[in-house]
Amino acid sequence: MNNVHLAVQFFLQIAVILLVCRLVGAIAAKLGQPQVVAEMIAGVLLGPSFFGLFFPEANAWLFPWDRSQTTRDTQSYLFPASQLGLALYMFIVGMEFRMDIVRKHLKCSIAVSAAGMVTPFLLGAGLAWVLFHHTQLFPEKTSLAEAMLFLGASMCITAFPMLARIIHYKGLAGTTMGTVAIGAGAIDDATAWCLLAVVLASFDKNPTHALSNIGGGLAYVAVMLALVRPLLSKFERLLRKGDELSETGLVVGLAIMALGAWFTDLIGLHAVFGAFIAGAAMPRGVVVRDLIGRIQPLSVALLLPLFFTYSGLNTKIGLLNSVYLWGMCLAVLIAAVLGKGVACWLAARATGISNREALGIGTLMNARGLMELIIINIGLQRGVISEGLFATLVIMAVVTTLMASPIFDRLVANRPQPAGEAV
Repeated sequence: MNNVHLAVQFFLQIAVILLVCRLVGAIAAKLGQPQVVAEMIAGVLLGPSFFGLFFPEANAWLFPWDRSQTTRDTQSYLFPASQLGLALYMFIVGMEFRMDIVRKHLKCSIAVSAAGMVTPFLLGAGLAWVLFHHTQLFPEKTSLAEAMLFLGASMCITAFPMLARIIHYKGLAGTTMGTVAIGAGAIDDATAWCLLAVVLASFDKNPTHALSNIGGGLAYVAVMLALVRPLLSKFERLLRKGDELSETGLVVGLAIMALGAWFTDLIGLHAVFGAFIAGAAMPRGVVVRDLIGRIQPLSVALLLPLFFTYSGLNTKIGLLNSVYLWGMCLAVLIAAVLGKGVACWLAARATGISNREALGIGTLMNARGLMELIIINIGLQRGVISEGLFATLVIMAVVTTLMASPIFDRLVANRPQPAGEAV
């Protein structure tokens, strides 16, 4: 497929993706689901689980997919475009992140984060032990320790980008509930990716690689928050033109975001964390206000749906094709909800958060979304898990994400008031 044809195909794909996302979004809104959940479902519908299943020829024509990588195809341009959309959105989330509320509720954030990691990890590791000894869901080359670490990390993951979008959709940005959930989700996901790095390094027989990934991530956070953020604040006037962000300021902000995403991806962590920390380092006030105003419309309306579609093209729900696998899926789902949702609710209550807000935090933290799909796709590609276990974890990710909005609306009826001004 030549470059001209790829460009023409890409424009058609964008039109189809946007229209399908909006159509599913209109239906989802009537069911109380936010647009982000609709985009996740739309991505799966456009992939082999629905469109490719019922209309294989049309699917292959619209989304040519050469898994042998011998010719250029949809993956060669949809993947980087989708990653750009995801990174830009997480850059926005970082700029909206309320450090003042995190400091004010540090005890709660740490408690929720710890509960959201330890409990699901132990349940996931226990399930992995059972599956390893009594099923064939882990390949022979996967050791027991690797199986327990991987499934534990998979259960720990939170749908960080989707959590951010649900919080934005519900008007929770800047509230205690929303900020505690975002903070705990960020810590949980960073820890889960570190555990994944350990598993992959074990597979590669190179433990120093995992240590360099984790160390590089910590160093990046320290440099961005302790060095880059003060420097940007000191020279903020160079980024502004009167009471508005200058073109230079926009370019500098985007460049810092791109470098952050590049670095964390380079060291083995996901690009979203680099973009998120870069956003957190931006000077509050005019810079953040105008960066969000200029970036958000394009990234949310155009680029982010590409991320969901790309992930959907890799998802095959049809692999869950037996009563046994559905039973395993139910066990994994119960463990996931108990380990994440219930544990985070109890941890928030134990730190003095009201029951209504604690229920909201637990419900939001229980959503896993496409961050789960990313981590299990890596596991499948590297041979850590089988296709059967992959399908089971896909169902768990979809169900826990679909649960979030209706349960939240039922249990947390009244929207909390913002707690103070952003720093």
